[in-house]
Amino acid sequence: MDSEVIVIGHINPDTDSICSAISYAALKRKITGNKFRAMRAGQINPETSFVLDRFGVPAPTYLNDVRTQVKDIEFRRIKGVDGGISLKKAWATMRENSEVTLPIVDEKNKLIGLITIGDIAKSYMDVYDSRIIATAKTSYKNIIETLEGQMVLGDPDSYYSEGKVLIAAANPDIMEDYIEEGDLLILGNRYESQLSAIEMKAKCIIVCDGANVSKSIIKMAQQNECTILSTQFDTFTVARLMNQSMPISYFMSTKDLITFTTEDLIDDIRNVMAKKRHRYFPILDKEGKFAGMISRRNLLDARRKKIILVDHNEKSQAVDGIEEAEILEIIDHHRLGSMETISPVYFRNQPLGCTATIVYQMYLENKAEVDPPVAGLLCSAILSDTLVYRSPTCTELDRKSAEELAKIADINVDEYASEMFAAGSNLGSKSPEEIFYQDFKKFTAGDLTFGVGQINSMSQSELVSIKQKLVPYMQKAIQDHSVGMLFFMLTDILENSTELLYQGNGAKELAINAFKLDSNDEILYLKGIVSRKKQVIPPLVTTLQNND
Repeated sequence: MDSEVIVIGHINPDTDSICSAISYAALKRKITGNKFRAMRAGQINPETSFVLDRFGVPAPTYLNDVRTQVKDIEFRRIKGVDGGISLKKAWATMRENSEVTLPIVDEKNKLIGLITIGDIAKSYMDVYDSRIIATAKTSYKNIIETLEGQMVLGDPDSYYSEGKVLIAAANPDIMEDYIEEGDLLILGNRYESQLSAIEMKAKCIIVCDGANVSKSIIKMAQQNECTILSTQFDTFTVARLMNQSMPISYFMSTKDLITFTTEDLIDDIRNVMAKKRHRYFPILDKEGKFAGMISRRNLLDARRKKIILVDHNEKSQAVDGIEEAEILEIIDHHRLGSMETISPVYFRNQPLGCTATIVYQMYLENKAEVDPPVAGLLCSAILSDTLVYRSPTCTELDRKSAEELAKIADINVDEYASEMFAAGSNLGSKSPEEIFYQDFKKFTAGDLTFGVGQINSMSQSELVSIKQKLVPYMQKAIQDHSVGMLFFMLTDILENSTELLYQGNGAKELAINAFKLDSNDEILYLKGIVSRKKQVIPPLVTTLQNND
């Protein structure tokens, strides 16, 4: 199984996070030929949805946890068997494939039971009921296959479902005392015994030693609806093999089956396995269909998910379980955060306005063609993150890259940016929670963890409406996140300014000190400040550190 590498952004993805993940995964596929897949760690906001729709690119699949799952390891991907096959065939299958447990599935590949070597042994050693063949509703096809025989008269697809199994070793006079209607008789080439069995309404006779069956016996059997089978085996061997013709569905276990899915976490199933003595456990896929079998031994080879992080390098912003994943690369343009890795990684961090600018440079460095849809995504990310070059984080390389990408994507930067921001700022129908998490990140300074969200809009009236929703919601959000302080930036793109909302003990005082504001101000208005990364986070962190 080839190992897939996941390219993923932060848990509250913005346009840069999503577009850079998609574009970088495409670049890695181009230059390596290996499996790289872009995924997302959170909900896509309206602006990003507009961008993806505009360039006809499907949204990445949502991934909320990168801990190792069953689908990430090598388990036995075997096929299930039909419940109607014989015990003999099941035994042969087990020996051939070195299996101790067979999964039994229906016509839709849904698991209906399990049978083990122990179950087969019990069926052969512990069963003395002469009616067991009928009780198990054994098909004639199974009997023929087990006895390596042939059907002389009857329907091989029908079932033997009543009566007992007998060996006709006595003379016809004595046979009449113990043969009942519906019985199955094992006998030799004696004409009288065959005739007597048919006359006594036997349901089936099995003629052994390869003996011929006369036309008169066949005619008599046909008149009495008696099935005739023939085999080369002698009566002793036939009697010994008959139980092996029964269907495994009669002996399979169906209750309290312990199953796992391909989506289950290894840590969770390991605990269950430790409490049970089973050697193998069935695995089901996302549709509930049988996928294979897993044992404790398979867990020894459990491999961590391989991850490339884009647009972040802090654990608080990463997808759940990141500490248990194998991080291969980090491509980012933010400050260095708290991420720790197991082994050395490729870490590219540049002081640019957008991660997409870095990704575009890597396309150029590898002489890889930038397809128009990818160019559109990268250009959109740069325009979004730099607020169409208005942000102080924007560099000349960001501007140059966006202009080159716009030509490839065949878009007019000013017209397209207006459409994109209009789509992203259409938040009138959104709930406070949806607005809050559209672009929210956590940061750590010393012992304090705080959160900063941001909304960009080209409409002052819309920002006023959003403020009315967010102020009461932030009281709940600070409790949900267990953070010391919350801040939210209402950024007016056209005015190149931000109103900073705050929540938490000491939050207002921190902001006033960080941005040199008047302590009597009720509204914290930040003129010329639009960048969270470059203009808001550094002053907050510096002030916190100076206060320690």
